[in-house]
Amino acid sequence: MSSETMLRTENLTFEYIRRDEEGNVEGITTAVDGVDLEVKKGEFISILGHNGSGKSTLAKHFNALLFPTEGTVFVDGMNTSDASNLWSVRQEAGMVFQNPDNQIIGQVVEEDVGFGPENMGVPTKEIWERVEESLKTVGMYEFRKSSPNHLSGGQKQRVSIAGVIAMHPKCIIFDEPTAMLDPNGRKEVIRAARALNDVEGITIILITHYMEEVIYSDKVFVMDKGHVKMQGTPREIFSQVDKLKDLRLGVPQVTLLAHELRQRGLNIPEGILDRKELVAALKGLKWQ
Repeated sequence: MSSETMLRTENLTFEYIRRDEEGNVEGITTAVDGVDLEVKKGEFISILGHNGSGKSTLAKHFNALLFPTEGTVFVDGMNTSDASNLWSVRQEAGMVFQNPDNQIIGQVVEEDVGFGPENMGVPTKEIWERVEESLKTVGMYEFRKSSPNHLSGGQKQRVSIAGVIAMHPKCIIFDEPTAMLDPNGRKEVIRAARALNDVEGITIILITHYMEEVIYSDKVFVMDKGHVKMQGTPREIFSQVDKLKDLRLGVPQVTLLAHELRQRGLNIPEGILDRKELVAALKGLKWQ
């Protein structure tokens, strides 16, 4: 495996076993089924899929919250199933969850952000440097003395992101980080994720079912029933509107509009990703 690889799964399969009250096996659900994927260092990757597609179960393997029933997961070359790697894996691959309230423990923002590095045994002076740097990175430094309870959902989520950044991970997995936020909060969080990728060079894995959030990715994996059904750049993925519909996924509204116009005979390219591209395509048409 090349040193450029951040994450790799080989035939990753994960089964949830359901038991009755006596502990007898009632049934087995295969949530992730034979997934092979590779993520390079510094990439921004999105994993799309509707509820029950297996995308969140897959994400939890990337920082060893779950271990494969079969197959292997490597984080920066370390096999996650090897117990001696657990601490290093979790230090390198941080996770931001759906509900910031489950992740925030401190009574004051800056204490909360310092919690991770403190647990890692980082010296006090450096903890405060990291807290300051992380809060500035997500634009929350002015709230460092506030109580998290007084923040909006988007602000809370940015504090939980700062808490992960303070541990200096190489990779951050965002597991549906905007599902509980309003549209402004969603924008704040995606902007923070993109900046971490662009400016800090941190590998980002974004798990989401919001189409608009994935247009900035280097690569998109689309999951359904535990399998990766499609992979490619956002443009390649969004050029296949009908296939996405079959997987019960929409596309960004502007992509859909462009697709419909194309079907009506307008000569515009497939896989339009944003309004600016659509306007440019329409301006470029030779109107009869």
